[in-house]
Amino acid sequence: MIRVALPTGDLRGDAAALLDAAGAGIPDYAAGSRALRFPLADGGVARVFREKDIPVQVALGNYDLGICGLMWVEELTQRFPRHDVVRLRDLGFGATSLWLAAAADTCDASLRIVSEYGSIAVTVARRMRLPRYRVFPVLGAADAYPPEDADVVLVAAGDAAEVEAHGLRPLWRVLDSSAWLIGNRRSLAAKDLSGVLARLLAGVVPPAVRPGRDGAPSLSVPPALPLRPAAVRPRSVLRLALPDGHQQPDAVAVLDAAGIRVRGYDEGNIVRRPQIDVDGVEVKVIRPQDMAQQVALGQFDLAITGRDWLFDHLVRFPSSPVEQVVDLGRCRYGLAAIVRDVRADTVAGAVREWRARAPLASIRVASEYANIADHFARERHLGRYSVIPIAGASEGFVPDDAEILIEGIDTGSSVRANRLTVLERFFESTNCVIANRERPRGPLRAVFDALAARLQAGALAPAAARGA
Repeated sequence: MIRVALPTGDLRGDAAALLDAAGAGIPDYAAGSRALRFPLADGGVARVFREKDIPVQVALGNYDLGICGLMWVEELTQRFPRHDVVRLRDLGFGATSLWLAAAADTCDASLRIVSEYGSIAVTVARRMRLPRYRVFPVLGAADAYPPEDADVVLVAAGDAAEVEAHGLRPLWRVLDSSAWLIGNRRSLAAKDLSGVLARLLAGVVPPAVRPGRDGAPSLSVPPALPLRPAAVRPRSVLRLALPDGHQQPDAVAVLDAAGIRVRGYDEGNIVRRPQIDVDGVEVKVIRPQDMAQQVALGQFDLAITGRDWLFDHLVRFPSSPVEQVVDLGRCRYGLAAIVRDVRADTVAGAVREWRARAPLASIRVASEYANIADHFARERHLGRYSVIPIAGASEGFVPDDAEILIEGIDTGSSVRANRLTVLERFFESTNCVIANRERPRGPLRAVFDALAARLQAGALAPAAARGA
């Protein structure tokens, strides 16, 4: 059986058109269905993933072919040079580039580089022979970090004008990317994929041959960055991080209940640097997944995030200085162990069932919360196991690509829609305010205490938080 990994997100429409032209169209995939697994006409199966997960799944051999942006293949290559992904053909759509950019012409003595593409960023820094640098991998909103929290950002953009639209100054185009058809090296050697490859590539016009691996563009590294050292400026304001994404509406509700106005931050609007009506406070909007790390590094004094992401950070870094200072009681959902096609109704029972089938096999645990998944596997004594970090589109991972999914659930409708089973709901998450145990000193301490107290006033009462 041939297995194909397809992208969700921006590449979905063009990938669906490619399948249609090949006579292998999937109407529900083209329509943006929430389903994640589709049968193919020749008896194979197609599965929908977030783009960044596709090279990993193909490298593992879980999928024979995949479609994703070249930049994610390059990110895998820089971390795992001996992977089994083969670049087969540039598909001619999804053109974009990776750019180094900065918000100003100054930097710290130790260059701070932020990016979703952390492995590529490390390679660029090494090839430039930077004497001192720090790379901060983030899960998104990288363009928001310079100049306060990073000197340089490695970010995807269509052209220099798009980089400038983020308020950044383009410094160097590091990689030209587009959608590529990729394959697993072992599958190409062991399976007859010629028929499906011929159909998929029949209408693809080969691009001009370019230097680089498999005819793909190579990383281009600047000889030096046009930056000069920054003057050290003492911090005179308290820094608050607010979340984007699905946590934003609940954060807005907290601020409203606390009587705090943040212009440019509401349920229908997002500005990365909104204006708050509290003197001595500066606000930035970033991904909640990245907040615990940023607070631990001292970049922010307070942040509103989820208790799930604080938990994920602390199980990885038990001695981290980050702590919860207010449980806000909103954005409530549980973390659960989810399976499919298992007769057992407990985790221990499921483990016995899997061990009876394959005593020496590794139990695969997939999750966006990779550190929590590892913690869960150890706490539940799974024995031989492996953790598969994923970026989303998670309900389709079990049972084909993982035995257990660690996932956040609210009403459970998505679990039921995908015919999944919750074995154990083991952690209750709400949004919360976090801070570094090393509190601000001097005049900023009074600002910190006053803001924390106002945010506490915006928390739901315990009975309301329980839905009483």
